[in-house]
Amino acid sequence: MTHVYASPRVIPLLVLGFASGLPLALTGGTLQAWATLSGVSLQNIGFLTLIGSAYTLKFLWAPLVDRYAPPVLGRRRSWIFFSQILLGVSIAAMGLYSPSDSLMMLALLAVFVAFLSATQDIAFDAYSTDVLRKEERAAGAAVKVLGYRLAMIVSGGLALVLADQWLGWSNTYFVMGGLMALCAVATAIAPEPEVVARPPRSLAIAVVEPLVEFFKRPGALSILLLIVLYKLGDAFAGALSTTFLLRGAGFTGTEVGTVNKVFGLAATIVGALAGGAFMTRLGLYRSLMLFGLLQAISNFGYWVLAVTPAHIYSMALVVGIENLCGGLGTAAFVALLMALCKQQFSATQFALLSALSAVGRTYLAGPLTPPLVESLGWPGFFVITVVIGLPGLLLLRMRRAEIDSLERTR
Repeated sequence: MTHVYASPRVIPLLVLGFASGLPLALTGGTLQAWATLSGVSLQNIGFLTLIGSAYTLKFLWAPLVDRYAPPVLGRRRSWIFFSQILLGVSIAAMGLYSPSDSLMMLALLAVFVAFLSATQDIAFDAYSTDVLRKEERAAGAAVKVLGYRLAMIVSGGLALVLADQWLGWSNTYFVMGGLMALCAVATAIAPEPEVVARPPRSLAIAVVEPLVEFFKRPGALSILLLIVLYKLGDAFAGALSTTFLLRGAGFTGTEVGTVNKVFGLAATIVGALAGGAFMTRLGLYRSLMLFGLLQAISNFGYWVLAVTPAHIYSMALVVGIENLCGGLGTAAFVALLMALCKQQFSATQFALLSALSAVGRTYLAGPLTPPLVESLGWPGFFVITVVIGLPGLLLLRMRRAEIDSLERTR
C-alpha cells in the first residue's frame, strides 16, 4: 500500500506542501510575536490579524490562475514557481523593517506575502489535482499535509527559537525567505500532468463555467452540503478543545502545549499518511465512510476526559487518537475535493470547494460551541459532537453513486 508514496508525482508534493505552509505563520503568529516583543500596542497587533484575509478570499482571483499562465514551466507550475521566487524576496524584505519603527511598511509587505502565498496555494491545489492519478490522490493529500505541517513548525516554533536565541528577527526572516526561494527548485523539476487540459478561452468563461459545469452534475447541491457536513463534528469538538483541556479537565498550560505539539502533530501526520496508504485498497467511498466514522467516534475520548480525573497519559491517549482519526479523515476529504474538480477549471473549483469546507468550522462551530457547552456542560457537549458528525455520513451513504462515479474518472 505504501508504494504509492514513491510515485514521481507524489514525492514533489512534500516540498511544495512545505512551501505552501511556510508563509502562514510568518504573516500570522510569528509576526504577532515579533510585534509583541517590539512593544507594539495591542490594538495594532489586533489589526495584524486581518493580514490573513487573502487566504479566505483567494477564490476571487482563482479564475485568473485558470485562464492565464506565464509561458514557462507549464500551466500550473509557472504560477507556483514565480510565486515562490517573489515570496522568497518579499519574506526576506520583511527582515529589513522593524515593527517598532516601520509597522505600516512591514504590515503592507505581510499583506503582499499573504496574497502571493494564497496565489501559490491556488496554483498548488490545482497542480496536485491535475498531476495525480486517481489512485494517488489520497497519498498526495497526505504528503501535502505532511509538508504543510512541517513548514508550520519551521516558520512557527523554530522561527521563534532562532529569533530569540540565535539570529534575531531580521536574520530569521532572511533565512525563511531563502528557504522559500529554494523550494522553487522542486517546482522546476516537478513533472507536468500526464494530460494537460486547455485553459478557458476567456476570463468570463473562467469565472462562470466552473460553476455551470459543477451544478450540471447529478446531486451537485447535496455534494456541496456533504462538503460542509463531513468534518463538522470534528470542527465542533476542536473549536474549544484547548479551553476544555485547561478549564474543563484541569490540565496545566505546559501539559496541554506539550501534548498538543508532540502527540497531536505526530498523530495527525501518521493519520494522514496512513489514510493515503489505506485508500489505495479501500477506494474513495469506503475510505470516506470508515474514516468519517472513526473521526466521529474519536470525540468520545473527550467525554471520557470530562468525566474522569485529570491524568497526563489519558489526555495524551485521547488527543493522539482524535488527531490520528482526524488525519485519516482529512486525507480522504482532500482526495474527495481533488476528485470533484474538472482539470480545466481545477484552480477555481478547488478554491471554491475548500472555501466552502471552512463554512462549518468558521460560521457554525465557532459561534455555536460556547452556548452548547454552557447549556449541556462539557460531557453532554462532546456526546453531541458525535451526533453532529452523523448527518454527513448519512448523506455520504445517500450519494454513494456519485462518489463511486468519481473513481471511474481520472
